[in-house]
Amino acid sequence: MAEWWRGSVTYQVYPRSFQDDNGDGIGDLKGITRRLSHIADLGCDAVWLSPFFTSPMRDMGYDVSDYMNVDPVFGTLEDFDALVARAHELGLKVIIDQVLNHSSDKHPFFAESRTSRSNPKADWYIWQDPNHDGTPPNNWLSVFGGSAWTWDARRKQYYMHSFLAEQPEFNFRNPEVLDYMEKVLRFWLDRGVDGFRFDTVNFFYKDALLRNDPADYRVKPEPEGNPYGMQYHIFSKNQPENLLWMERIRRVMDDYPDKSTVGEMGEMHHAIRMMGEYTAPGRLNQCYSFEMMGYDYSAAFFRSRIGDFFTGAPDGWPMWAFSNHDVVRHASRWAKHGVSQDALARQAGALLLSFQGSICLWQGEELGQTDTELAFEELTDPQGINFWPEPIGRDNTRTPMVWDSSANGGFTGGNVKPWLPVKAPQLARNVEEQAGVDGSVLESYRAMLAFRKANPALTVGDTRFLELPEPVLGFVRGDAVLCLFNLSPQAITLTVSGVAAPVGPAQAAEQSADQLTLGPNGYAFLPVQGIPAVQA
Repeated sequence: MAEWWRGSVTYQVYPRSFQDDNGDGIGDLKGITRRLSHIADLGCDAVWLSPFFTSPMRDMGYDVSDYMNVDPVFGTLEDFDALVARAHELGLKVIIDQVLNHSSDKHPFFAESRTSRSNPKADWYIWQDPNHDGTPPNNWLSVFGGSAWTWDARRKQYYMHSFLAEQPEFNFRNPEVLDYMEKVLRFWLDRGVDGFRFDTVNFFYKDALLRNDPADYRVKPEPEGNPYGMQYHIFSKNQPENLLWMERIRRVMDDYPDKSTVGEMGEMHHAIRMMGEYTAPGRLNQCYSFEMMGYDYSAAFFRSRIGDFFTGAPDGWPMWAFSNHDVVRHASRWAKHGVSQDALARQAGALLLSFQGSICLWQGEELGQTDTELAFEELTDPQGINFWPEPIGRDNTRTPMVWDSSANGGFTGGNVKPWLPVKAPQLARNVEEQAGVDGSVLESYRAMLAFRKANPALTVGDTRFLELPEPVLGFVRGDAVLCLFNLSPQAITLTVSGVAAPVGPAQAAEQSADQLTLGPNGYAFLPVQGIPAVQA
């Protein structure tokens, strides 16, 4: 199907936390395969698998030591092939992560690169001489703390890493590196994957002159928990050559019909504009950022992000998400805006699934899951450990999927210690106890996904926002569906004319004549013909 990805809904699976099949407390590919029917029954179009490649797991798989194999903790290549085959049987596309910006320091290429300045892989990574006083070549910082440069006594040079010191960055100015990365993409495409999610898609190239990053132009009244946020990263990433690499990726993908790409825009300043640049014709199909993964839950915020994207990039295409494996779950972030956890979770699902663009759901959000409170000794995430207690790390959102109310939630055996704990608040929100229950968060997601899929206006229709005061968000999709949301825990009454009675999923919505009352976190979808009149 041409452009199947446009308006699609993808479900993100974190392999360590989805389903443990072999009883070692860590999720695996066979476990994912067994549970794929949950994703298909939910009504999603695709599944995105976070990294499952061979890795020392210093950053839970985002430090790859073999790009063309499966880490034994997750299974084998044959297990992966079986997963793809089962997904396709269920009508699901399979998208896999590609962490190409950096490898593990245990990768054979880096092991060779660091032995000398003249070996065949010497220029495959970013190496630089020290300043005359022995300090690093510039002020670039690591996202995970400290300098982005680590000294290597064998070469008597620094190597660059935007993340852990165990994640050295490839030198994409070396044509051999580009050729190798193309080989990696073709390897997985030939195995039947339907697309890629590219990690840190704006990090590949660095400033050729290695100029210092300036201070963030948004002056901070006090230091941040992570100093990385105090710089304006105009030289350590976001280089124009990145776009040429996107165009080469697109040429590779064009050799394989019906495939798709999505990039992760790791940017704090101009993410919406850059999402448009990276999805311009001839580049990536879709791009998402962390713009909707913060704490703002206002109508003005959502209007601006969606409106700014399509105004600036009418030929681009976004992917929107409220949560993922790197951020606090939105049911926790936005809790103060909800009259109850369930009401907020249902509304957030309906809101996200009504947006123009493609959608990505994070495993467990369809259950209304919140972040898990973890003690320091329970952490595994280097970011969480390095910056304890603030900013919060990523383990809290990565705890195991909860399938039933048994010990460990059906993720693994009750007598097995899972890699992260399943605690009571999460255990209470499981698939088994919500399935088939009218009004549950799970059933509200299923209903909303079915409504979206049955209405082309919600998948590919344009968006026209209505001028309504806070906390009401109103917009028309494709001149066919009026979407109204009360983003607050207090009731709101609207005067609505030119529409019929609500259709599709709704929450706390009552209509009489031209009056529509949206209760706390209420929402409704109404059919329209022409221009509706709405007043708050």
